[in-house]
Amino acid sequence: MNFEFSFKELPAVMCGPRVERRRVLVGGSAFWGTMDDDGRLRLDDGRVLDAEGATYLPPVNPSKIIAVHISYSSRSFETRNKARPTETPTYFTKPATALNGHKGQILKPADCKYLNYEGEYAVVISRTCRNVTPDEAWDCIEGFCPALDMGLQDFRDTDQGSMLRVKGADTLLPIGPGIVRGVNLFEQTLRTYVNGLVVQEAHIGEETIWGPHYVIADIARHITLLPGDVILMGTPCHSRSVDPGQVVECEITGLGRVSGTVTAIDAPRAAALGVGHAPTDSPEVRRVALGFDERVPDRFKDNLRQAKEATR
Repeated sequence: MNFEFSFKELPAVMCGPRVERRRVLVGGSAFWGTMDDDGRLRLDDGRVLDAEGATYLPPVNPSKIIAVHISYSSRSFETRNKARPTETPTYFTKPATALNGHKGQILKPADCKYLNYEGEYAVVISRTCRNVTPDEAWDCIEGFCPALDMGLQDFRDTDQGSMLRVKGADTLLPIGPGIVRGVNLFEQTLRTYVNGLVVQEAHIGEETIWGPHYVIADIARHITLLPGDVILMGTPCHSRSVDPGQVVECEITGLGRVSGTVTAIDAPRAAALGVGHAPTDSPEVRRVALGFDERVPDRFKDNLRQAKEATR
């Protein structure tokens, strides 16, 4: 692990036993529960559910969602052709309305061409956090979740600075199925799948540039983080566009696997009236949406090609 401010002892949030908390919809109401050793979800009221058949809600209720632009070395090599993208991390925000539960629909409007996947892990804040050091930041973490930071790259020309519509549209953040603690995050591997085929893969400990403790301490210099707030920790190389009908999943060993199905919807009604900046297919949009194939492993490209052919 070569990231900033390495630690000598494993932080408490990553010490076992493993505990996973999930939030589900039962009879029209939301309930929390804990996964048991048999793979069942035991609700806090004592009922036991089949975890596979449950209807999942996002396991977070944040006041804000903050995302790191690039924090994996393979992503930096692909996009910048160097191991470190910037001297210090840079960020953007996503509205809470972008949240989506496990197995939800990821909406792709008809007037948008490029909906890109980015498999990530999310950090969930446990307590009010302001003006902390990286060592202290570990005590502000409730746990970790798999997440998909989807993006409508068609709006990159107009929203590149804010990423508001690129990353903030409804349904673009499937997260869960639960919040996990008691797992050494830096021993885990992140994989993104499209129709069951691996299109991204990274060992978190080997590729991390800035750990969550550094990022929290950086953000909390000036912004108070509140319980339930979410920080998205970036994605490895090979973020590419997906099509309606394709199932996108992010799996992190030890944490779990979140999925969503890309679903076509009509273009917004106001778009036909000429309201706002139209989606574009410019060189800058294609540069990000299509990436740099010469800098990523062939197997990711081959698997994505197979996934796309299977849904045509």
